[in-house]
Amino acid sequence: MTDSRGGDPRTPRGGPPGCCEVVTVPARQGLEAVDILRRGEAGDAVGPVLHDDAGCTLGFLVPPGTAAGWDVPGSVCRETDGRGLPPAAAPEPPAGGPDWLLPPEETDPATDPAALREALGEAQRLLDAVDGCR
Repeated sequence: MTDSRGGDPRTPRGGPPGCCEVVTVPARQGLEAVDILRRGEAGDAVGPVLHDDAGCTLGFLVPPGTAAGWDVPGSVCRETDGRGLPPAAAPEPPAGGPDWLLPPEETDPATDPAALREALGEAQRLLDAVDGCR
């Protein structure tokens, strides 16, 4: 099966070789975390970020081994096949499949898990504050 890019539609273009695990978060929290990571002290330490076509989730590529100790509420860290997808990806992918919000060629190879943990916490606090004002 191929898509208009000539590849498997379940595989984002240009995935970093030999990497990684993926931390999946709701899109709203993930977009805030991307902004926090990019403007913080480690602004250049954010790695590739996937988005799904439905716009519901973002996936941050993190170094291998992160899943073993990941415990951030509202997120999941999974081992992948090295292309940003779980090893047991569904046989029938959604139309178009995942793609890059931050492509590998524009970022570090992976996001630092400690920086991501802090950014996700700050993002959730910001969202809770905004939601509380409504």
